[in-house]
Amino acid sequence: MVPDNMRVPRFLGSGRIVFEERRVPRPGPGQLLVKVGANALCGSERGQFYNGTTTTPGHESSGVVILAGPGTHTPVGASGAIFLMDFCGECRYCKLGFTNQCLSKRGDMGFNRDGGYGPYELVSEHIFFPVGEGLSATEATLLLDIMGTGGHAIGRARLVQPDITAVLVAGAGPIGLGVLAMVKLLLGTVPVAITDLVRYRLQLAEHLGGLPIDLNAGTVADGLRRHGLPQVDMAIDTSGRKTARQDSLNALNKHGVLVCVGHGQGLELDVSSQLIAPERAVLGSEYFCYRELVDNLERLREHRSYLAQIITHRFGLADIQTAFELFFKGDTGKVVIEQ
Repeated sequence: MVPDNMRVPRFLGSGRIVFEERRVPRPGPGQLLVKVGANALCGSERGQFYNGTTTTPGHESSGVVILAGPGTHTPVGASGAIFLMDFCGECRYCKLGFTNQCLSKRGDMGFNRDGGYGPYELVSEHIFFPVGEGLSATEATLLLDIMGTGGHAIGRARLVQPDITAVLVAGAGPIGLGVLAMVKLLLGTVPVAITDLVRYRLQLAEHLGGLPIDLNAGTVADGLRRHGLPQVDMAIDTSGRKTARQDSLNALNKHGVLVCVGHGQGLELDVSSQLIAPERAVLGSEYFCYRELVDNLERLREHRSYLAQIITHRFGLADIQTAFELFFKGDTGKVVIEQ
């Protein structure tokens, strides 16, 4: 039985979260009401935590369908993950499968549509991805920013450089760790150097098979040389920092590709010497396409123990304040709110 009301976290700003009572929404045509089982924290929620929002955040959620609106086909009781973007399905890019570039997007869950930190989340059926049995709600969240965003960035790079013999990842936060893990799953034994200032995350990256570069102890170039990688074929910046992008670009071989995943600062380059002459490429990579969930689900089932190591902390909804404070201190991998 679905209750009439629920207690949801309200992000007031200045790093303060309180709870308030709201009505539980009911699904209309083409909609599902999902009882949230888990939602992973993301660095992109920093602005909501410190500046406040009237929307319930949470865009890495998974759960169980508890009510289905008219015209839907997903059965009540189905478990699944929720895609961030409520894409239209009809525009040029949606028809090509590029649902992350929808021209008529209806909203982004957790940003301008109430997301997964509430006990119940109302979603359009077409952004609910059923995962079947055997995966926990927490494991299902790995399909989203960890596997989805990381795998999509690698796919973008391989469009222009299929011969990848070494990789650099700038930033060992959850997205960077996801990129590292997906390189291991998609490219096998290719060495992956990964940079950060936080020793906790560098140790976790090393445990996942990465080659850590501690920026407290030297430059990116020094770290690459220490690992026997004077240059790399693919660099992926997850930090959004200008210096990280500059260092990543400078680390590229001829025909190398830099993929920018982290939003934030800019990049300066000399087109002739840094792009044209060495035939390098600089690409953007935004989230991932809904269709990529199918293959990633199979990878998750096969490599769930390895991927689950990225999740280092789990909290109940009542402790969401503590979870966010710990997460933004940096000494975590992926942090998940479980309900």
